[in-house]
Amino acid sequence: MSHAIRIHAYGGTEVMRWESHDPGEPGRGEVLIRQTAIGLNFIDVYERTGLYPNALPSGLGREGAGVVEALGPGVRGLEVGERVAYVSSQAGSYAQHRCMAADRLVTIPDGVSDRLAAAAMLKGLTAQFLLRRTHRVRKGDVVVVHAAAGGVGLIAAQWARRLGATVIGVVGSDAKAEFARGHGCHHTLILGRDDLPAQVRELTGGKGANVVYDSIGKDTFFASLDCLRPLGLMVSYGNASGPAPAFQPLELSRRGSLFLTRPTLFHYIARRADLARAARELFDVIGSGAVRIEIGQTYPLQDVAQAHRDLESRRTVGSTVLIP
Repeated sequence: MSHAIRIHAYGGTEVMRWESHDPGEPGRGEVLIRQTAIGLNFIDVYERTGLYPNALPSGLGREGAGVVEALGPGVRGLEVGERVAYVSSQAGSYAQHRCMAADRLVTIPDGVSDRLAAAAMLKGLTAQFLLRRTHRVRKGDVVVVHAAAGGVGLIAAQWARRLGATVIGVVGSDAKAEFARGHGCHHTLILGRDDLPAQVRELTGGKGANVVYDSIGKDTFFASLDCLRPLGLMVSYGNASGPAPAFQPLELSRRGSLFLTRPTLFHYIARRADLARAARELFDVIGSGAVRIEIGQTYPLQDVAQAHRDLESRRTVGSTVLIP
């Protein structure tokens, strides 16, 4: 019997239940996957608490990797036994088996483990669209990366440095600062201790950053805006401390005609061609060694409550993988 983690109400980690789960037979254009590794992300917390609501009862989890066990009618280009990975717009990866649309899957290259692929899909493709499409990072840019010792942050910092940017990472402790400096950051600042705008301006000769990638939200929003140079871009892509505060658009003008965007990965990979291109670019930088995916911790899927508690309390480093 296959099992999955499901929720029947929003709330704390206690709402997650280990339940029997029948994934069903794959329909037209679908495949059945036996999952071998599942990525943990902050969006899972948002959906568990109801910040991002789904119809209940619901599964959780957006990325995974595994082995194709069955093909539905009309599937081409995949074979039983092939290793695949995905990031999904629909929650449900916290499961031993899952049916997925074939055109949402990417083949895992040789040399990349299932755990690495599961840890890389959502976070790595997020870093890809942030650095290559939302703001196309170029040599000489100054970028500020919040949560630089976290899953997305570690990937983004390494990749931005590879692209020739000066990378300023914001982290929560001295230990995480040292870790981030070993993964792409030229400079690190400590959230809650350092004056972020003042330090960024000192590090940039008074100019400020070209772009700030802010996954924290409420606690850092205005400080992030104040790190930018005129015509700079604020990319708000997460709410780890809560939703960003309401503000008047005039604040952007006062700070130098700034730009603000709140992007979502799934708009950037809605077309199959865009997903395939982004995944190819991601696996290329991983394969070349330019980006190291750090799996800081693994948990059995049945221990997902502890994984969520550690993530929310910022005790995790790098990516977290759940093992079905």
